[in-house]
Amino acid sequence: MSLLPSDPAAGQVEEAASSVCTPEHCYHAFDALYCALTGSDPIPTKFADEKYPLFVTWNTRSSRRHPRLRGCIGTFEAQPLSEGLAEYALISAFRDHRFRKIEEKELSSLECKISLLTDFEDASSYLDWTIGVHGISISFPHPSLIPSSTPSTEPGSPFSSTPSLPRFTSKQSFSATYLPEVMPEQGWDKIEAIDSAIHKAGWTGRITEDLRRSIRLRRYQSSKCTVGWDDYVEWRQRNGGDI
Repeated sequence: MSLLPSDPAAGQVEEAASSVCTPEHCYHAFDALYCALTGSDPIPTKFADEKYPLFVTWNTRSSRRHPRLRGCIGTFEAQPLSEGLAEYALISAFRDHRFRKIEEKELSSLECKISLLTDFEDASSYLDWTIGVHGISISFPHPSLIPSSTPSTEPGSPFSSTPSLPRFTSKQSFSATYLPEVMPEQGWDKIEAIDSAIHKAGWTGRITEDLRRSIRLRRYQSSKCTVGWDDYVEWRQRNGGDI
């Protein structure tokens, strides 16, 4: 699943307030890409091999513009970090269908951002989350399966969900997610974020309040860290690797 990442300040290592995600995680992902492109030997990992859902984002840096997205793919299934970071570093570099594969000549312009996802909770409604704190993962049935409000029925509150949705299969449903940083970056309020996620999920029709209230939303938080190429080179050389 590909998502729009944030634009970290150039030349800085960005860390979340918590220490869940550290520069070592970014270095390991960068090392996986570098070794895949050059045939070099990887540096052994030094962090605890815990399990987290994760996303790996590649951006390109330039002195003339803000960092630009070059690839971003992740998973909501908890992964052992030593394997998951390396795997998704390569998946996001080579298999994000929006971009051509990253090449060796681009390495010096790259930065790597890791997002480890934490604190998953079921929301009580599509508005039960906080901008700047939570990411959102939504799913909803095809609108033809949603009971419609009638003039004789009092409209439901946007802070509640549709009470009696039929069960639906994955073939009858839509889903999408946005990482926590996406909403502040885009300047969206909650309704704008939800409507954008509905379109991202693949629904191209009219968005009604009944549709919004049919959403099943899980909110989550993210611990993030970003490193650039120069940071990575220094780390690799410090650990006995060649560049």
